[in-house]
Amino acid sequence: MQYVIVGIGGQGILFTSRILGKIAVERGEQVMGSEVHGMAQRGGSVISHFKVGNYRSPLVMAGDADILLAFDQNEGIRNLHFLKKNGSMVVNVHSEEDMKNSSLTAFLKDRSIRVYSLAGYELLKKHMGGNFLFLNVLLTGAMCGANISGLSFEEVSRAVKELSPSKFEDANMKVFRLGYDSISSGQ
Repeated sequence: MQYVIVGIGGQGILFTSRILGKIAVERGEQVMGSEVHGMAQRGGSVISHFKVGNYRSPLVMAGDADILLAFDQNEGIRNLHFLKKNGSMVVNVHSEEDMKNSSLTAFLKDRSIRVYSLAGYELLKKHMGGNFLFLNVLLTGAMCGANISGLSFEEVSRAVKELSPSKFEDANMKVFRLGYDSISSGQ
């Protein structure tokens, strides 16, 4: 399984990679990853390439990713070229209108890319008082809810709980369930 996780600095991309890595290691699978930080400290692009299985290089080639996990809609669109045909994108959408762009919808249709979108900022405003710190766990829950990663709710939930700092554990568990339910109930 090949993942590309994208967003902007401070959105918890590396924490999400740690969750996926912990699960793979516990399963006895080979794990390989690479992060490109760019201007992360200033809210710039952050990309994590993450592979589970027998691979020789940590970088995901264009057209090879199974899953694109996009914490930022613009970064998701910018990195769609990494997805393979019939791949899946889980994306935090802040502008539904932009997602209806005719060129974008044609690209997605031509490549048979499944898009699982949720209004992450709105959900976090409503359920977490606007604390966007939990966006990464929300999207990880949504990925599980979409049932595209081969990862069970139980094993990802356990990894989130074990890797969460104690002061954020309860909130992370709440948000993980929220992301899961937001996508799984819509299928």
